[in-house]
Amino acid sequence: MRKSVPSPQRGLLEIDWPLFGELCRALALRVSQHYEPDLVLGIAKAGVIPGAVVASILQCEFAAMGVTRRDAGTDPVLVSPPPVPVQGRRILLVDETCDTGHTLKLALRELQSAKPREVKTAVSIRTGDYEPHFHALETDKLIVLPWDREIVVEGELVVRPDLAGYLSGEE
Repeated sequence: MRKSVPSPQRGLLEIDWPLFGELCRALALRVSQHYEPDLVLGIAKAGVIPGAVVASILQCEFAAMGVTRRDAGTDPVLVSPPPVPVQGRRILLVDETCDTGHTLKLALRELQSAKPREVKTAVSIRTGDYEPHFHALETDKLIVLPWDREIVVEGELVVRPDLAGYLSGEE
């Protein structure tokens, strides 16, 4: 899937691994002050990373469900439902970032049909108008997460070509 390239007006915020770890810690702490989930459900693929970390910190069960966008600019689609029963359980639904909320809304609809006791949403970084129940950081900048910075091209790790100029400060 091709990611959107930042506009010069929006700007770019590059998140490295240590900062991402701190964001996960902050998110888990915020959640723990207001909610006690039975299950943390990460939205695959990127929401699995913060979801697993938050679940570990909260010491609760973790699972993942698959939601993706087939192409940039299209609506998200369900790839795989939660692999564990959610009926009657308190669920924390986690994604990495949230702008429009389309991915979280789709995942919430799917979860509601399985009749959980309660569902709360959480993201590491909120970048738009949609308001999840919990977030660790809020910004209007385009986010580059540590796992999105580089890709494999012909067997080598390279900076994503569509972000290279922004990451080097040339654009």
